[in-house]
Amino acid sequence: MNIKTKLSTLWIVVMLNMIFADIYSIMVELVNKNTLDIIGEVTSTMAIAAIITNIPLLMVYFSRALPYKINRIVNITAGFFTIIYVVGGGSMMPHYIIIASIEILILLVIIWNAWKWKEE
Repeated sequence: MNIKTKLSTLWIVVMLNMIFADIYSIMVELVNKNTLDIIGEVTSTMAIAAIITNIPLLMVYFSRALPYKINRIVNITAGFFTIIYVVGGGSMMPHYIIIASIEILILLVIIWNAWKWKEE
């Protein structure tokens, strides 16, 4: 498999995991409190999360479009920032620990592949 395709596909997997972690967290919140405390609440934390969550989304495209040298640097940097986001924004709920562990493993694979990538 072409390295650009591999990296892009791995970013898709990370993004899908992030989406499911949020969906499961919402479901747990609904079951536990029978409502969501954050409905209608707009905070700077949510704005920052919205920006940082776009890193994996943009990486799906950038992994395929950017030239070799920039692509490697951006994939490694984005991988580290996303790991920090996953760990820092996490919770101790079992579903989150499982999904975050998978995300971090995949992000480490992305960083490793980008690090070892040789120009074609």
